[in-house]
Amino acid sequence: MTRWFNTDQPISLADLAGEVVVLEALQMLCPGCVNHGIPLAQHIDRTFEGAVRVIVLHTVFERHEAMTPVSLEAFLHEYRVRFPMGVDAHEQPGGMPVTMARFQLRGTPSLVMIDRAGRIRHHLFGQTDELAVGAALARLIDEPRPTPA
Repeated sequence: MTRWFNTDQPISLADLAGEVVVLEALQMLCPGCVNHGIPLAQHIDRTFEGAVRVIVLHTVFERHEAMTPVSLEAFLHEYRVRFPMGVDAHEQPGGMPVTMARFQLRGTPSLVMIDRAGRIRHHLFGQTDELAVGAALARLIDEPRPTPA
């Protein structure tokens, strides 16, 4: 990540070991992200408060010049995004974002569910069914915590 919003410290997946994590990948100029991705992440955060950590990944693969930190701060304020948001890094200007490539995301919005052991268990692209997402998260929450090695 090149920058974090809504958190005092950078966050890594290692910091979240033992927790169920939802990673919502989006771009602020993506209509599907604004109309579906953000509301879904906010709904997950409210519904599973304390049981699931929601992290947003702002992963820009188009219109780079419009997605500045100043405009992103205004976007977060306007859409009342309160959970942590990391800005995905680029190895080459204008190229594919690093985390987007590593997680093999096809585009935005993408929703990634990570279990307590740090394994990606679900990877959804585009508009997803909220009931199916909730059921998948409930199953992950109900799984036993991994035993320390």
